[in-house]
Amino acid sequence: MARGKFITFEGIDGAGKTTHLDWFRQQLAAKLEGSGRQVVMTREPGGTPLGETLRSILLNQPMDLETEALLMFAARREHLAQVIEPALTRGDWVLSDRFTDATFAYQGGGRGLPRDKLEALERWVQGGFQPDLTVLFDIPTDTASERRSAARAPDKFESESETFFERTRAEYLRRAEEAADRFYIVDSSRPIDEIRLKLETVVADL
Repeated sequence: MARGKFITFEGIDGAGKTTHLDWFRQQLAAKLEGSGRQVVMTREPGGTPLGETLRSILLNQPMDLETEALLMFAARREHLAQVIEPALTRGDWVLSDRFTDATFAYQGGGRGLPRDKLEALERWVQGGFQPDLTVLFDIPTDTASERRSAARAPDKFESESETFFERTRAEYLRRAEEAADRFYIVDSSRPIDEIRLKLETVVADL
């Protein structure tokens, strides 16, 4: 069976990507029905027992910036080895809530870790591996802040300032411009029905 496809959902906290993840998975699964392929849904940080342990630490414990980035990539290496690569080799499709673009956006853009350090880790952990498609849910930071304030108790990233999220959003958009052939940008300030019409087009194209 031909290799599967790897699709990632990205966006700053409050952009609304999680609202659409399971719906998108269902749409993909319906399209793949009868082909012998499955849709594997996962997340970062996380996706494996080790990754989930690291996720709890990363989202809740204060730490040095470089430690944070190294742990993100350690969880990612395990994720690739144990979940993503085996699924793609089987011919399954993988849908992930965040991947490396999030590390560039949050640890690079938001926290200010030099890009060359992240690029070195990216080459080491992934080689040239990248998603087949990244759907970026883009939203003004003030709108995202309003949404976050109405959600559950925030983790350490969700508690960051609007200035932090402005830098994070800017880095997401820079990454999208740099790799325009794999990014699809969704204006997630639009109503849910409008967004899902756009996502239906994405599924059809895939």
